[in-house]
Amino acid sequence: MNILIGGAWPYANGSLHLGHVAALLPGDILARYYRLKGERVLYVSGSDCNGTPISIRANQENTTVTAIADRYHTEFLQCFNELGFTYDLYTRTDASHHHIAVQNIFLKLIENGFLFKKRIEQAYCTVDHQFLPDRYVEGTCPNCGAKARGDQCDNCSTILDPLDLKDKTCKICGNEPEIRETEHYYYEFSHFQQQLENFVNEASIEGRWRENAVQLTKRYLTEGLPDRAVTRDLPNGISVPVDGFEGKKIYVWIEAVAGYYTASLEWAKQNGKDVSEWWNEEAVSYYIHGKDNIPFHTVIWPAILMGFGQEGLPTHIVSNEYLTLEKRKLSTSQNWAVWVPEILKDYDPDSIRYFLTINAPENRDADFSWREFIYSHNSELLGAFANFVNRTLKFIAKSFNHKVPQAKVNISIKLDVEHLYAKVGEHIESGEMKQAIEAIFNFIRTSNRYFDEEQPWATVNNQIEKCEETLATCVYIIQNLAQLLHPFLPFGCEKIRQMLGTSLNGWDEVADLPTELNNVEPLYERIDVKKIEEELQKLNEASKEFKY
Repeated sequence: MNILIGGAWPYANGSLHLGHVAALLPGDILARYYRLKGERVLYVSGSDCNGTPISIRANQENTTVTAIADRYHTEFLQCFNELGFTYDLYTRTDASHHHIAVQNIFLKLIENGFLFKKRIEQAYCTVDHQFLPDRYVEGTCPNCGAKARGDQCDNCSTILDPLDLKDKTCKICGNEPEIRETEHYYYEFSHFQQQLENFVNEASIEGRWRENAVQLTKRYLTEGLPDRAVTRDLPNGISVPVDGFEGKKIYVWIEAVAGYYTASLEWAKQNGKDVSEWWNEEAVSYYIHGKDNIPFHTVIWPAILMGFGQEGLPTHIVSNEYLTLEKRKLSTSQNWAVWVPEILKDYDPDSIRYFLTINAPENRDADFSWREFIYSHNSELLGAFANFVNRTLKFIAKSFNHKVPQAKVNISIKLDVEHLYAKVGEHIESGEMKQAIEAIFNFIRTSNRYFDEEQPWATVNNQIEKCEETLATCVYIIQNLAQLLHPFLPFGCEKIRQMLGTSLNGWDEVADLPTELNNVEPLYERIDVKKIEEELQKLNEASKEFKY
């Protein structure tokens, strides 16, 4: 089976925070799992280096768009690598291959009759002497009354046109823009209304989309899809490949979401593969993102695929709710965030992956608190999982001179492990990462009770056969945990395989025991609970001092 996994493209205008990781982590879990199963996985994403957010940051720092994009793209690559993300290709939207492919899509949409020219009114700033990109126009959402930017209201998720906003101001200078006429290409989204309704209903019936994606998409479709402008007067981006449109750029609604396809094309070219194997009606595709990106993946992108005649509509939508921080909404503008480069300096990447999976905002908003993060690490990751591994392997190293007893494994536990592979696999394939890791940790707690009840420290002196069976069973559990938890906790699981001298064996029970242990050491270190107050103080001080 061919599996396409697309992770949302973060804007290269600032560092990643934990909200980004919470939304994107399911993609890596899926990729690692399906590779273990032996499926042909293509996992792609990249940095969004075009458009308004980067221009805003460049203006703030009095530097160039390229300098900003280069800085954060490089930082993103390092962060994703340190977190263990296994992208097959992580690229960027200002790459030449992306520009060429998007322009080809644009021309194909014109050829197929779904793009048309239209003269429209647009916000123009007489102070800054330019038409304003959507995100440069701020005001009040006409739907819910919250503060919003010109492309979307984050409060109610309504897709907006800048002219819809009340009390409009220019983000650059703060003055009220005037309205001037200009010409742009529009995409005939309305043509695909019925096709999209059928598509969404089918996905809803089959349960392949998160419920938030189903409900929000149905809301958009019920309101009726308007035709929307897909070119803009932007300072940077992909040029419109049509005479008379010099200086205008293809808008993010076509350009950024097309990145999943353009990245696939580039990966196939680099690796001598046929991209159509991952872009056809039989292939399975997962799109991983936060709920603010739902309509772009469930309405905009499918309509574009339909428009240029490309098979491979999204089959699974994995759209997380929001991650809050200490019971407050994450805010980059107020520096109320935990930045990924900073947390990676002081904490194990498995700790981050564990907490953001076991507390994933899958069905409702979830909160990151330093207290819960540190206690979760100490009591669950270290206290349950790492402790079971360490107490077992240390005991064997001390009492059996590193030799693993080659005894019969408890049959009941073998059956539990076989069942666990099936259960966890079902959850992962359904995008239920939280339930998957909960099932594994329930088994870990049961395994710790088994160790306590069997008392190998006592039976080693007077019931050696029973002791050997207990330890053989515990090693059997550990080597299977190293495989079951590989999609979630790759770094700790690699340490286990090093200590056992084993390798990954697919998504199936590992039955044969290793014979000898190597360099037994703890998987993780305990975090001093004093760090809770230190991190809270650092968070509050950083928020107060933030200038932007």
